[in-house]
Amino acid sequence: MQLKKIFYILLALLTLLPIINAPIALVAGIAFSLLLGNPFAEQTAKFSKVLLKLSIVGLGFGLNAINAFEVSKDGFLITIVTISLVFGLGYLFNKFFKIEKITALLISSGTAICGGSAIASVSPIVKAKNEQISIAIGVVFLLNALALLIFPFIGHFFELSQYQFGLWSAIAIHDTSSVVGAAQAFGKEALEVATTVKLSRALWIVPVTLIISYFHNKSKGATGIKIPSFILAFIAATVIATIFSQGQVVYDSISAVSRQLLVTTLFFIGSGISLSQIKKVGAKSIFYATGLWIVISIFSLVLILNNF
Repeated sequence: MQLKKIFYILLALLTLLPIINAPIALVAGIAFSLLLGNPFAEQTAKFSKVLLKLSIVGLGFGLNAINAFEVSKDGFLITIVTISLVFGLGYLFNKFFKIEKITALLISSGTAICGGSAIASVSPIVKAKNEQISIAIGVVFLLNALALLIFPFIGHFFELSQYQFGLWSAIAIHDTSSVVGAAQAFGKEALEVATTVKLSRALWIVPVTLIISYFHNKSKGATGIKIPSFILAFIAATVIATIFSQGQVVYDSISAVSRQLLVTTLFFIGSGISLSQIKKVGAKSIFYATGLWIVISIFSLVLILNNF
């Protein structure tokens, strides 16, 4: 047991080095968990959430607010179209797959907006059970891991520009962690674009949750709904870096450290998956989520290739 803990810590420290990229870190985390078991499962589950938020805020110092606004503006229309498409397809797909309506809604929410964060926000509104939440998060996590590994290869195959890939990954990958991981593997500019568009997309949690709340008749308005504080901090960091540009050397250092911390975060996230979580997901839920993901990935890729 002691050796396993030491080995885990050494692997985690290794991910802090530039020689380890995001896909390798994620695979290493998953392999360690499935083969040996995570000796710090509870601690890393909590720590990875904090580290992810801090890393994203740090990336904000590497962005220019004016450029960020232009990027977000480009992604605005695609965001509206793809979110609407996911929920519409989700309704139609479930006519065939016939999984629990709440589970289907949670998976659609995670696919449309920002993975686990969206699922967590929608869950109390629809009074989801723990098992339904676990299934939704589990299947979204599996697709996140797959996207992180294959998206950079697809991007190179279609010869996407850094800008195109950043925009595509922000639209077609669920969780922020996997978006920035895939974009980081593709290039620095792709990472900047992806982070900005994904975080602006995450703000859609608010109107989507309000709409879901209305149709489920569970509350009168924005009860329990918040804009995540790390998104506000990311915006603040971007504004500071733009206004006080004389600190660019410091900002670049913070941004570089944050990019590598994201790699370590993905190792922690990967090491959080277990066989029991995989078994809970179920074939129908996987097919439902995969179908949504494939359609939205292809649709957004074609849209970006023809318009950007």
